[in-house]
Amino acid sequence: MMGLPSSTAAVAASAAALASAAITADTITQRTHTNADKSTKDASSSPSAPAATGPTTSTSLSSYTRAQIRQHTTAKSLWVIFNHKVYDVTEFMFDHPGGEEFLLQYGGEDITSVMADESAGGHVHSEGAYEVLDEYCIGVVRKEGDAEQDHDDEGADHLAPLSTQSILGKKQPFIDLSLPMLAQMWSKNFSKEFYLTQVHIPRHVPYSAPIFGHPLLEMFTKTPWWVIPILWVPIWMTAIYFSVQLQGVSATMTLGPAGVILWTLLEYGLHRFVFHVDKWLPDNRLALTAHFLLHGIHHYIPMDRMRLVMPPALSLFIAFCLYSLFSLFLAPATVISLATGVIPGYITYDLIHYYLHHGRPLTHHLRNMKTYHLDHHYKDPERGFGISSTWWDWGFGSLLD
Repeated sequence: MMGLPSSTAAVAASAAALASAAITADTITQRTHTNADKSTKDASSSPSAPAATGPTTSTSLSSYTRAQIRQHTTAKSLWVIFNHKVYDVTEFMFDHPGGEEFLLQYGGEDITSVMADESAGGHVHSEGAYEVLDEYCIGVVRKEGDAEQDHDDEGADHLAPLSTQSILGKKQPFIDLSLPMLAQMWSKNFSKEFYLTQVHIPRHVPYSAPIFGHPLLEMFTKTPWWVIPILWVPIWMTAIYFSVQLQGVSATMTLGPAGVILWTLLEYGLHRFVFHVDKWLPDNRLALTAHFLLHGIHHYIPMDRMRLVMPPALSLFIAFCLYSLFSLFLAPATVISLATGVIPGYITYDLIHYYLHHGRPLTHHLRNMKTYHLDHHYKDPERGFGISSTWWDWGFGSLLD
């Protein structure tokens, strides 16, 4: 569900996955100059894998005058100032939770006070937001009349982020997104506390980070959004046909809407009690790796366009499990009739999920939905589990403030 799209690795053959992890682990260890045997179970010790990186930046930052910065105020090139540093947020603009129009409003300007002003931005930005912003730093502000020069990035250590309302921890070196992630998860043997802290601090890269490293396996980890309706609409039509044949039109029209409501509960339940089973997660390598493949990847790199919807093999597997479960206490014909509502509910959910990450909301309601869901990623992953609606968050006391 929210993390289901990133779990496609789980549906690759287990043997192939573990073999790929074992083969790749040694390579990663050599490339990162890291010894997996030195991995620690102490959450206070930072694992030795290099930190994920965003857009390339140099330790020596260029300087720009405010007049130069004000020339970059459009969707083609959008720069902002924060704490005397210059950021090129063009690539991130359309992924901004508040919408691109808000960033465009402040193009070429200093957003230091805006970032901390709840009334101006609609919310106080999280620590994760500052981490994302840091990845797009391209320079520092040069006073008018000063000679052009480069500035050492270390000289700006005092430019720390302002306080935020986020439960996310501090980013530390974790998984290198330029290397196969599965092998790193398996070889580093992170502690549960360290893993759960770091995996919920979003990182951003302009590509789909490799899971296995092998091109053939990587192909099965990526799903374009349009695959969902292509696969599931014919299945939905088939369910309607058999429901009418077995139950009649009246029963189908009654159980179909009930199936839609059932889906919203399934969506919430799976997301909260399966994919966010953090508190009950065993503290061992196998459990943490499985969690990472199932849902952790989505929180670690939430803007990966190719891992936002559920891969076909996994969605079919879950559908089979749900059909088998409900068939234990309901007649198969009734389950099929419920499916005439569950299936379109799922299709709508998956497309909404993609849209909330990468769409451009045109209405106030959609903007609120986008902000609500991305707050789950960037502020509080322990609340806000509803995607297509917030009904069950309200009912079960997990509504985001």
